[in-house]
Amino acid sequence: MRFFRKPSIDFMKSRKIAYVVSGSLILISIISLIVHGGPRYSVDFRGGTFMEIRFEDKNDPQKPVTVDIGKVRKVFSEFGMGNAEIKHYGSPQEIAARADVIENTDALMNRLIERLQEAFPEYKVIEMRKETVGPKVGKELVGAAILAIFWSIIFILIYIMWRFELRFGVGAVLALLHDVTITLGVFSVLNLEVSIAIVAALLTIVGYSLNDTIVVYDRIRENLHTYKRRTMDFAHIINTSINETLSRTVITSGTTLMVVLILYLFGGEVIKDFAFALLVGIVVGTYSSIFIASPVLVEWEERKLARAARLAKVKK
Repeated sequence: MRFFRKPSIDFMKSRKIAYVVSGSLILISIISLIVHGGPRYSVDFRGGTFMEIRFEDKNDPQKPVTVDIGKVRKVFSEFGMGNAEIKHYGSPQEIAARADVIENTDALMNRLIERLQEAFPEYKVIEMRKETVGPKVGKELVGAAILAIFWSIIFILIYIMWRFELRFGVGAVLALLHDVTITLGVFSVLNLEVSIAIVAALLTIVGYSLNDTIVVYDRIRENLHTYKRRTMDFAHIINTSINETLSRTVITSGTTLMVVLILYLFGGEVIKDFAFALLVGIVVGTYSSIFIASPVLVEWEERKLARAARLAKVKK
């Protein structure tokens, strides 16, 4: 199955525009992260308590109900937890609350449930889940997450240098850093939390983007060997390789994107942010394989030829 019979798009001609677009997105991402003091970490990282509470009709537990979340916030505020983040979770009758509380959480939760029961006498208030993470554990998780991403990128660089060349490894790593930075930037701009699930999504993005990049790189290497005895511009070889793999890229990215979009729309609150991170990562990763990882090879080659020309001129 091919979407494009014989595409001949000049991607390298537009690489300067791509540099401006990517540079702007990365700059916005960095500024947003600085303004917000870094990523907005979830309870998993910063420490605190996550609570999931369900409200059911006393007479008919199966009857759907809609809880007034403003009234719930008022109860939390009167209870001394006005800074808690409260939102509907999965359905209008369930709420999730994140509070910076790590001590005496069992007793505190019991009293809170009693207070909510008094505020909502028509409902049965049920504690569905409670998770508490200490600040020390949170800091350790942040360090572990950063190390996981760092070492994955280092080993990727080593692998691609071994399989291809140094310039291919540099291009792939720059594309991966580009993808991770922009994805984190989107979360920062939208003020979304970065949880353990989002770190898993970032590592998934790294693997997905790398796979797409290696497919293009493999075709570039083949074409470099095929056309090495012909007079052909290096940028033209890169363009030819990208165009030859374009159908595969569109089909793979498109089908993956559809599945993740369905997860985002219908998967529920639990995996919504995870699916959103994958959506952003797939789009940005596909883009970077074409407009970041491949153009790096062209820039590298042009600088190599320019340096050789200068040395030849000096010798004369």
